[in-house]
Amino acid sequence: MKKIFHHIFAVALLLSSVLFSGCIFMTGGYSLSGASIPDAAKTFSVAYFPNNAPMVSPTLSTTFVEALKDKFSRQTKLQLVDEGGDFAFEGEIVGYSSVTASVSSDDYALLNRLTITVKVNFTNVVNPDDSFNQTFKAYADYDSTTLLTDIQSELDAEIVEQLVHDIYQAAASNW
Repeated sequence: MKKIFHHIFAVALLLSSVLFSGCIFMTGGYSLSGASIPDAAKTFSVAYFPNNAPMVSPTLSTTFVEALKDKFSRQTKLQLVDEGGDFAFEGEIVGYSSVTASVSSDDYALLNRLTITVKVNFTNVVNPDDSFNQTFKAYADYDSTTLLTDIQSELDAEIVEQLVHDIYQAAASNW
């Protein structure tokens, strides 16, 4: 009885390891986070995204570009190259604004919303039909009694994380 239990446990452990590994190898490509990257794709590149928004956060461009590079380096086996990657990202930051998001009954701001908008040109050299030009927008709310300058870098990082996630999903949706 003990031998049977150990055998069943070993098989269950092996199956769960395969199921929860997060990387499923498939014919025609490898899969990470549900995306099957074509075998022909070996590299990716991320150009500098200038901050052309009317209101500028000084470190936003660098923060965004590094986060995008980091996401693809961690989530794929693609190698980062300076330019001309099989998957290439370029674009610009076109919006950076803080507006009132919520007002009290006596017309005082309760929450403000910081929104960042990025235009992305994604070129897929392997499958050109999967390339896109798209605008991505994300935001974070903060208490109106807090000065934006006091939490700007924290909010920027939070919003950039969401933007990068959305861009990754858009690029990976056709893999």
